[in-house]
Amino acid sequence: MKALNSQIVDWPAGRLDFLQGPLVMGILNVTPDSFSDGGEFLNCNRAVEHGVQMAADGAAIIDIGGESTRPGAAPAPPAEQIERVVPVIKQLRERTDVPISIDTKDYDVALAAIDAGAAILNDITALSDERMGRLAAERQIPVILMHMQGTPRTMQVEPHYDDVVTEVLEYLLGRAQSAEAIGIPRNRIFIDPGIGFGKTLEHNLLLLRHIDKFVASGYRVLIGTSRKSFIGTITGKASPGERMFGTAATVALCAAAGVSILRVHDVPQMVDVVKVTSGVRTRDS
Repeated sequence: MKALNSQIVDWPAGRLDFLQGPLVMGILNVTPDSFSDGGEFLNCNRAVEHGVQMAADGAAIIDIGGESTRPGAAPAPPAEQIERVVPVIKQLRERTDVPISIDTKDYDVALAAIDAGAAILNDITALSDERMGRLAAERQIPVILMHMQGTPRTMQVEPHYDDVVTEVLEYLLGRAQSAEAIGIPRNRIFIDPGIGFGKTLEHNLLLLRHIDKFVASGYRVLIGTSRKSFIGTITGKASPGERMFGTAATVALCAAAGVSILRVHDVPQMVDVVKVTSGVRTRDS
């Protein structure tokens, strides 16, 4: 695979610097029903303050979503998502220079969010709507392409793969190559194997065990394991809020493997995990 030449990703609306190692993306769910923090930041002012705090704590990206994608979740109408996310994006743009990503699969939401100041497109359907890819190419913004088997409503109903690592990687490479074909540069494409999105416990563990294959693909990798149910299954922690240390283990493993972005709820703690892991890697190389 073609290697990435630069540790700096620049585009007209933002910049990401990987010179010191992986970056932390802070999760900001402006929803009433997300699996971990649903309703906590539905209020605009509270969401903005949390976003500002995450930036102060070391988040290099703030990822804003107005629709829950937890297992079994029903879709939220685009107009409702826009009403939730756009005021938060506008106010955050006034208070921080940290790039904002919009977590959506809906074109109308993506367009409104980018017009409001979002600078990265995070799509759990990997640009399955062709308009999303054209929008990213025209606006010259990075994209995050995620793998999901099924939809949030159906994805955890008996997910099956013959070879989960190969199948997920091949799908993501195909989507990434399609993104390049419509004019999105390779260094602005991130791939995400979609931990917990249509995967069993064993599928998740296999993907993490072989995350080096994704890192070696020629595209930067994003991983989101934060507080997810597979961590609860392993640790016996039923409450998502009790899964920070389990999350930290996965963050350290992924950072050591060369993953570029770690998407997390607990920003200051995971920033420390990444800093220490990166320090060990640097001194060992």
